[in-house]
Amino acid sequence: MATETMSMPASTTTTTTSSKRKHSLISKAPKPPLPSPIIATTSIETYLAQIKSSPKGSPFEKSIWSKICQIPPGSFSTYGLLASHLHSSPRAVGNALRKNPFAPGVPCHRILATGNTLGGFKGKVARRDGSEAEGNLTLIEKRTLLKKEGVRFDDKGRALGTPFMGFK
Repeated sequence: MATETMSMPASTTTTTTSSKRKHSLISKAPKPPLPSPIIATTSIETYLAQIKSSPKGSPFEKSIWSKICQIPPGSFSTYGLLASHLHSSPRAVGNALRKNPFAPGVPCHRILATGNTLGGFKGKVARRDGSEAEGNLTLIEKRTLLKKEGVRFDDKGRALGTPFMGFK
């Protein structure tokens, strides 16, 4: 039985067996990376334009919403770092994020408390007793969004890595 191998473009090989004419394609090309679990359907530029033209939000709130668009997926920053950049307070930043009408596209979930703990989310804070209060459920949602983007957490619930500080 005769076997011949022919090279195909794009690192594909076809093997043909003369008696049964079987064909198999074997790709040796590296597989492309999987898309991020959170796929942006709207570009950051579009969100920035929406923030600018929106009747919602004060100029201060709009500046915060615009700044958090600079944090790349898989990264995070803190209320304190963002407040320092804007010469404001962490509480004022949190209040502005609570009013973010563009979430999760404008990623307020990427802002954490000092010490890389989750802090609050959607204006809610977790209860210390760990009960299934609304604040705890929103923090589960925040952690899930961050994990889908690639942020890792230690066993105490703190995000691993260095907070983003590249605000412009």
